[in-house]
Amino acid sequence: MDNELQIGLAALGVASVAGIVAYNKWQERKHRRQAEQAFKSDHRDVLLEPADSGADDRPAERIEPSLGDPEPAVRRAPAAAQDPGVRKVTPGVPDAVDPRIDCVIRIEAIEPLDAPRLWAVQSEQLDGIAKPVRWFAFDDAANLWRPLNAHSAGAYHWFCAAMQTVDRRGPISENDFLRFSGGMQHVADQFLAVPADLPARGEALRNAAELDKFCASVDVQIGINVVSTGQPFVGTKVRALAESHGMVLGPDGSFHARDEEGNTLFTLSNMEPALFAAEEMRDMSTSGLTLVIDVPRVPNGVFAFERMMRQAMQMADALQGTVVDDNRAPFGSEAAAMIRGQIQQFQMQMASGDLPAGGSVAQRLFSA
Repeated sequence: MDNELQIGLAALGVASVAGIVAYNKWQERKHRRQAEQAFKSDHRDVLLEPADSGADDRPAERIEPSLGDPEPAVRRAPAAAQDPGVRKVTPGVPDAVDPRIDCVIRIEAIEPLDAPRLWAVQSEQLDGIAKPVRWFAFDDAANLWRPLNAHSAGAYHWFCAAMQTVDRRGPISENDFLRFSGGMQHVADQFLAVPADLPARGEALRNAAELDKFCASVDVQIGINVVSTGQPFVGTKVRALAESHGMVLGPDGSFHARDEEGNTLFTLSNMEPALFAAEEMRDMSTSGLTLVIDVPRVPNGVFAFERMMRQAMQMADALQGTVVDDNRAPFGSEAAAMIRGQIQQFQMQMASGDLPAGGSVAQRLFSA
């Protein structure tokens, strides 16, 4: 009897559960049907149509959120509508850099890097290089390279360092190259940056040696002297004469004759070891003066030479001196004509090598 009662109760329980499940299924189907009827409408959904509905009868694409993305997807703007300030390619070298005379390395920072931080690190890593090193940062907004110095601010993705390979002291040494390339790698590593280009050691040293050889073949300075034939030249009178010709006393202890752009055409120096100094000109005297034209650094060498000669003659007359060459021989018209020819020859040679005399590249190459 008990067994029959238990079996009956179990059957009743199973039937009840089955009924509940069936009722829930019916209710779910009923609500789904009502929802579908509710969404069926003859009204247009402007959110699902293009802005100009008359242009195209095709239904607009709708982007639904996926289970893996809690936020709705955003349609990407066409390429032409994206920010034009973001560069997608490596910027070229700065205009102020010349690969013929500069060893160039660019680095790219993944995140914008503060210029003061970079400057502090590079000052340590590149210390001891015998040649000038210039730094630039690429301004994405302005699409140009900006020179960097110890006072620069801002943050940038791209930086460029340029080591000059030749000057009047000669070409770079292997030690200079290794310090530069190795130092730049250390700078990049410290900021998780990537060097865009590392020059080959052998090629860089070979190019520097060849350029230095060419520079040595045209590196000429021509001087003439105004010497006393009696009493020494008084400093105050020398200064007055120099300034009357538009010359300016420079920090190097020489008077400079300059062109309209401020470039030195020739200099006037003391033949004796003492340098000219403004505060000492009143009490000094000298037995002679030297005027020098630096041929590779002057755009029009013949013109500068003619001007220098006129000034030398006028100063000799005013000081009661005479114009002589380095051997103390009188400097006449024949010597002047020969020098004019030499100046033309050297400057034509520079022009043929695509390094015009007096140009910005020549000014750098023929620096101390």
